[in-house]
Amino acid sequence: LLSQFDPDNTGYISTEKFRSLLQRHGSELDPHKLEVLLALADSNSEGRICYQDFINLMSNKRSNSFRQAILQGNRRLCSKALLEETGLSLSQRLIRHVAYETLPREIDRKWYYDSYTCCPPPWFMITITIVAFFLYNGVVLDRFVLQVSHPLYLKNALLYHPQLRAQAWRYLTYIFMHAGIEHLGLNVVLQLLVGVPLEMVHGAARISFVYVAGVVAGSLAVSVADMTAPVVGSSGGVYALVSAHLANIVMNWSGMKCQFKLLRMAVALICMSFEFGRAVWLRFHPSAYPPCPHPSFMAHLGGVMVGITLGVIILRNYEQRLQDQTLWWIFLSIYVIFVLFAIFWNIFAYSLLDLKLPPPP
Repeated sequence: LLSQFDPDNTGYISTEKFRSLLQRHGSELDPHKLEVLLALADSNSEGRICYQDFINLMSNKRSNSFRQAILQGNRRLCSKALLEETGLSLSQRLIRHVAYETLPREIDRKWYYDSYTCCPPPWFMITITIVAFFLYNGVVLDRFVLQVSHPLYLKNALLYHPQLRAQAWRYLTYIFMHAGIEHLGLNVVLQLLVGVPLEMVHGAARISFVYVAGVVAGSLAVSVADMTAPVVGSSGGVYALVSAHLANIVMNWSGMKCQFKLLRMAVALICMSFEFGRAVWLRFHPSAYPPCPHPSFMAHLGGVMVGITLGVIILRNYEQRLQDQTLWWIFLSIYVIFVLFAIFWNIFAYSLLDLKLPPPP
């Protein structure tokens, strides 16, 4: 095959030969993938296509050079939009709905629709929700949520407490506790409605990175900006995902074809504002266990900052390689610098500032 289409062994195929190959074997390809291949040929102004790109495409892989060619090219699609197709099964309609909820470009939606196999399923968001929230709180702690007025609230080994900040696991495990059933309920709803579709499109690795980065940033933000308060709840990770998704919709407003996108944004913002307002009110409400205050709300803001920086970069383009993005390295460097600063802050600042911390539980 290489000698037939590239007799001079240059590593490239002319667009004419590429088109002839598509005409000869186009009936064997999925119509959506055929459109992508034709778009590649239409967008190439040099009259040739990299042979490796061709091999990657035929093996269901998309190289960065292909994405750049489509981005700079015509991108006119020949057939009707994916949204107009009829006769789809329930699972196909669900995948199509997820594509339109999360991806701003039609060519990416079609590629995702054709290539998604639900293997692996969105295991991370489902596992972190069911196992972490319900099974741990319900089975191990013998109650589904620990209210901040409960006697075992501060004695729990999971929440972040300023006196126990040397126990590094608490910067992550605080997500397994919540300050009330309404706190747990809103986080679970936002996490499933936003996190599961995002994981279906972008994969567990990217979404778990955004989520965990938001969780860590949340607890570290509390240790720096609200040094005397404990932390509970998964709001740092949830707000990182939701804010990244909302920012991606705003940045690609004209390309997002999801139904009721304005209503969905309004509902998400109302839920986030309600939960954040509740956290602020609770923080300054008289504590049930003085002198230890109620949980801090700074974790929410830490999650939002991760979402609108690292999260936006990760969700900006479907399957784009992060190592090829300059902004990714910039924001990742800023995040690492913040983490290192917060670590040194936790080591030295508490003793230097001579703070009056609440007693250990």
